[in-house]
Amino acid sequence: MIVIMKMDRTEQQRDAVFARLKEGGLRGQEISGESRTVIAVLGQVYPELRDDLSVMAGVDDVVRISKPYKLSSREVKPNDTVVKLPYGIQVGGGRPVVMAGPCSIETEDQLWAAARGVHDAGAHVLRGGAFKPRSSPYSFQGLGVPGLKLLRRAGDEFGMPVITELLSERDVEAVAEYSDVLQIGARNTQNFVLLEEAGKTHKPVMLKRALAGTIEEWLLAAEYILNQGNSDLILCERGIRTYETATRNTLDLNAVALVKQLSHLPVISDPSHGTGKWSLVKPMSMASLAVGADGLMIEVHPNPDHALSDGAQSLTPGNFAHLMRECAKVANAIGRPFADRPVPVA
Repeated sequence: MIVIMKMDRTEQQRDAVFARLKEGGLRGQEISGESRTVIAVLGQVYPELRDDLSVMAGVDDVVRISKPYKLSSREVKPNDTVVKLPYGIQVGGGRPVVMAGPCSIETEDQLWAAARGVHDAGAHVLRGGAFKPRSSPYSFQGLGVPGLKLLRRAGDEFGMPVITELLSERDVEAVAEYSDVLQIGARNTQNFVLLEEAGKTHKPVMLKRALAGTIEEWLLAAEYILNQGNSDLILCERGIRTYETATRNTLDLNAVALVKQLSHLPVISDPSHGTGKWSLVKPMSMASLAVGADGLMIEVHPNPDHALSDGAQSLTPGNFAHLMRECAKVANAIGRPFADRPVPVA
């Protein structure tokens, strides 16, 4: 349920609505849009409440929300959410952004070579994994906090916001200190305690779709973050597990287009994980932009053949530069050119 407030409502009238919700054991979350202010009612709503709220001073209308996900729904917020990052980068709002960098931070030289390559090619956000979820406990698990520090230094040197994956509640403080965006990976999409802790940081969060998660499950997972009062949330389609084995996953571009209709949150596409094959990353990146993705997440490594993780799906800096040129043509052709570049390196 949402309470739509009148344009001329007073602060006292708004506070009275919140007080009435509290009396009923409910919580309200105010959402301000371009043309209206609404209060999303969170909790188990009883039928009589709608009548009670509708006659309160300052209330224009009370509307039942049909979707099980509330805060992420366009019924609550019709206008697109725009997530603002350092260096003037914005995710959402019509101009796609590109997040690029190595799957894993291995060494300082490796990270700097990748960062320089993606920056020079026009990427907006530097990605790099410091904590890596691996199927085998014997595989490279990442550098941990030293990797976070390297990523922060690289982002500052090249004038780019940075994003890295958060794996555990024990690492929330460290990742929030060094990263501009907290990434929740597919394996943790329904780790609800971790989602809540990420939301409590009030830093931008990027939530990937689960390995075999439905769209409704994905948006309900988003509610755990939004419910902490953190509206800076980005969704990422990264491919789902199907019966097909020719590619690593099946990149579900239906989901990008559909979620853009269902939700106000920005949606980006990860064709690197979605395909698992570097040769497919460019065509699927172009297709992602064509269906309305707000951005791309691409893995780039200076020497993919010797990468400690995901080398088969990683582009060289040269191939990434080619991808950016080709994708820019698509973005321009559909009237959604890439966002402005980050602040140049001093």
